[in-house]
Amino acid sequence: MSKPTPVAVVTGASSGIGAASAKALAEAGFDVVLGARRLDRLKEVAESCGGRALELDVTDQASVDAFTGAIERCDLLVNNAGGAVGSETILEAKDEDWRWMYETNVMGTLRVTRALLPKLLDSGDGQVINIGSVAGREPYATGGGYNAAKHAVAALSRVLRLEMFGQPIRVCEIDPGLVQTDFSLVRFRGDQEKADAVYEGTNPLTAEDVAETVSWVATRPPHVNVDQILLLARDQTSARVINRSQ
Repeated sequence: MSKPTPVAVVTGASSGIGAASAKALAEAGFDVVLGARRLDRLKEVAESCGGRALELDVTDQASVDAFTGAIERCDLLVNNAGGAVGSETILEAKDEDWRWMYETNVMGTLRVTRALLPKLLDSGDGQVINIGSVAGREPYATGGGYNAAKHAVAALSRVLRLEMFGQPIRVCEIDPGLVQTDFSLVRFRGDQEKADAVYEGTNPLTAEDVAETVSWVATRPPHVNVDQILLLARDQTSARVINRSQ
């Protein structure tokens, strides 16, 4: 009896790292289920990799329930949905920005992971890959809300690894640094000039660089668990130490 094709579920898959990861995993032999709020863009990505597009808002439990309820099998979960908004200091911080970042990055990861864990266990070789950030390892000024959220994602990842110890589930946290996607455009509320300045003079990572890492982790043998990866461009050595000589 032939082994069924493994199913990978990718959240936040309508663009950036999520979209690139869905394509890389499809190329690696996974059937891919893509989730995101922007269904029109999600369908385009799904069509490009032969995947299945399902609307998903990780901040809404009913949406998560509908999304995960439509998935029959899950061998790999890539929790990519997340993001930052604002760059205010703690003194100037807006509650609604911090709340959105926590709901999207932390509670979203919790909701989807909790819902799919039984199916990951049933697969006999489940794997969870959480897309964190260098911001979850190193706090920096004007990044308090995102720092707090990604530190929480890091804690969630490590606790899940401990709690699943002895079970057929692997857990990996991938922490990218500077990646040129729409991330900064969202953070700066659509200000293209500010977003472009983040990458000016550098040679940052691309979404495809991170996606290749996701695919590599996902295709290790079942006995190999890659616990954590810090993925930086050559032009970056820490959250705010960036070479701008390009």
